[in-house]
Amino acid sequence: MKTILLTFGLFLLVIFGMALGYIFSKRAIKGSCGGISALGMEKACDCDKPCDTLQKKLDKEKQSSGITVDH
Repeated sequence: MKTILLTFGLFLLVIFGMALGYIFSKRAIKGSCGGISALGMEKACDCDKPCDTLQKKLDKEKQSSGITVDH
């Protein structure tokens, strides 16, 4: 029983440490290097309108290719 409690306490300590690291790093959680794009899919959702982040990326690509962007 002592081993189980020590193991559980160790896991809680590790999880608490990871939570503190996330809180103090002030960075957004990022996905892995692979993900949906590694499967050859261009769109991760079925939404008609892309999210703000994707829209900014698409606008930037259009501007660099010389196409004007109107919303």
